[in-house]
Amino acid sequence: MTGGRGPDKAFGRGGAAPGTMDGVRPRQPVPERGALLLPVPWAVWAALRLTGAERGFPLVPALTFTPYAAATGALPLGAALLARSRAATALAAGATVALAVPVLARARRQPAAAAGRRLRLVSSNTFHGRADAGALVDLVAGCDADVLTLMEVTRDGRDRLVAAGLPGLLPAEHTLLPADPARLGAGGSVWTRLPVVARSRAAGHFEQPLLRLALPGGPDVEVTAVHAHPPLPFTAGVRAWEEDLAGLPAPGGDAVPVLARDFNASADHAAFRRLVRRGWVDAGRAAGQGLRATWAPVRFPQPRLTLDHVLVDPRVGVAGLRVVRLPGSDHRALVADLRIPRA
Repeated sequence: MTGGRGPDKAFGRGGAAPGTMDGVRPRQPVPERGALLLPVPWAVWAALRLTGAERGFPLVPALTFTPYAAATGALPLGAALLARSRAATALAAGATVALAVPVLARARRQPAAAAGRRLRLVSSNTFHGRADAGALVDLVAGCDADVLTLMEVTRDGRDRLVAAGLPGLLPAEHTLLPADPARLGAGGSVWTRLPVVARSRAAGHFEQPLLRLALPGGPDVEVTAVHAHPPLPFTAGVRAWEEDLAGLPAPGGDAVPVLARDFNASADHAAFRRLVRRGWVDAGRAAGQGLRATWAPVRFPQPRLTLDHVLVDPRVGVAGLRVVRLPGSDHRALVADLRIPRA
C-alpha cells in the first residue's frame, strides 16, 4: 500500500527481531555446544558404575571416588540449565541421578535381626604398626570387645600392643607376619577372649589369619582378618586385588563366618559387589553407615573414602556399626555390634 511502512522500516535496516537490540541476540552465559560436552565425563562414569564395566588401571581406582562424582554432578547440570539446552539438561540430569541413587542408598538402614548372642568386634588397620597402641587398647576396653582383627601388623607394632596391655583383655592371639620383614603392610592378626577351636589362614597376597571360635550358647564363629591387595600400582595391582576378592569364601557352613575389614574396595567396585552378591551382608550398610568414610590421608582432610567393611553371614544380625578415628592410622577403626543366632 502506497505510503505504508515495510518491515525493515518498522524494525530498522535488516529487520531486527523484537526483543533484541540492533539485531543482536543476547549472548548465552554458556554456549550450547559446551553445555553438551561438559556432562559427558559424568555420563561415562555413570555408565561404568551401572554396568560394572570398569577394567584395569586407572578405571578401578577411579571408581572409588564415585561419591565425589555424584556430588559434583550439579556442575554440568547447572551449565546445561544456563545454556537452556534440553539435550544437555537431560544428559546431565540422567548422569547425576544414576550416580547419586546407589550412593545415597548406602545411608538407608536395612532391617536386620537383633536377637541372638552378642559378638562385639573391633577392626583396625595399624598403618604399618604406626597406630597408637594405647588408644587401640583403650578402644577395645571401652567397647568391651570380644574380638579384634588387625591389618598391616609389624613385629614392633605387635610388641607395643602387648606392652599396652592387649593380652590382658584378649588373651588368645593369632598373628601372621610375612617372611620378608620389608613387606611392612603384609602382616595380620586376630585377638580374642573367646575359646579358640582352630587357627588357619585365608589365601591372598597378604597374611589373612582366621580363627574359629567357640561361642557359648551359639554355633562356632569363623573370623578372618581380611586385607586385600590395593588396586595399585597399574594393571598388576588391579589383578592382584581382583584375585584377593575372588578368593574369599562364600558364607554358609556349620560355622558362622565374619570377614573384617580392609578390602581396599568400595560398593562402587563391581568386584566387591560380586563378592557381596555371593550371600554376604555388609554390616555398615545394614546399620545405615555405608557412607561413613573409613580412610583419609594422615596429613590432609581429603579425600575421604569408604574402603573398609565388615561382611557377615546372613544369619547374623547387625545391631550397629561405629567408625572411630584412631590416632596414627590412615584408616578409621570399625566397631561392629553383631548378634549370632543361638544354637
